[in-house]
Amino acid sequence: MPFRSGIARALRVAYILAAFTSGQHGVTADGRSLAKSPPLKELRIASEGARPPYNYLDANNELSGLEIDLGRALCQRLHVKCQFIQQDWDSMIPGLVSNHYDAIMAAMEITDERREKIAFSQPYVRMPSAFVVTREPNVADASPEGLAGHSIGVESGSRQQAYLEAVYKDSDIRLYATLEEAVLDLAQGRIDVALGDKDVVLDFLTTRKEGQCCRLLGDVAPDPAYFGEGIAIGLRQEDTALQGQLNAALSALIADGTYLKIRSRYFNFAVD
Repeated sequence: MPFRSGIARALRVAYILAAFTSGQHGVTADGRSLAKSPPLKELRIASEGARPPYNYLDANNELSGLEIDLGRALCQRLHVKCQFIQQDWDSMIPGLVSNHYDAIMAAMEITDERREKIAFSQPYVRMPSAFVVTREPNVADASPEGLAGHSIGVESGSRQQAYLEAVYKDSDIRLYATLEEAVLDLAQGRIDVALGDKDVVLDFLTTRKEGQCCRLLGDVAPDPAYFGEGIAIGLRQEDTALQGQLNAALSALIADGTYLKIRSRYFNFAVD
């Protein structure tokens, strides 16, 4: 009898452990089933091809850009094959959820609304904002004290507007339909300063004739409270293992300088 009762106790313990393990690895925290994933052999990445320099179509009508280069580097780090799929923006998240591909790299910013449908990797771009002034400005610096009493142009409804209204309370905030309109008014001397995403500001200053009027005054760090968490890889919510793999690979690319080499091809300033 002792021998048999010992076997019975052992079987009960084994059953409980098996059930506990199944509960840990078989469902998510909210009760959704998680099938055991096979080893990753190929990573299917969707991008739009319409948001340079993040993603665009090259002369051969193939996807190119920062995100395509970064995607290839991530695949190489994970020792998997990369497949890039062009997808229109409106179908991007539905296609991911429907398993048409495994990841989105399409200049997609992390938002609470998107988090209701998909998950994200750690950010790989946090775009700073930049103040722009004329080449002979009447302001000393870009601090709230330095711009007190001065007029600042900003795109209406933008994150920069919310930031200025919260931090630059002693400045005259002027709203414009577009950042371009604000910079054009700056060139005409109608405002003292303009503020916008640094990549957009620099593109205007370097590619437009009107941009010769002006120069950068200073950056605004991308505070998540005002500017969001940044651009990241979109993933299915249940793909937690892939999320961990991509986060680890991205951290390794940052640590060994690979990310910097890729970023420098497209931006000559820090975006991470």
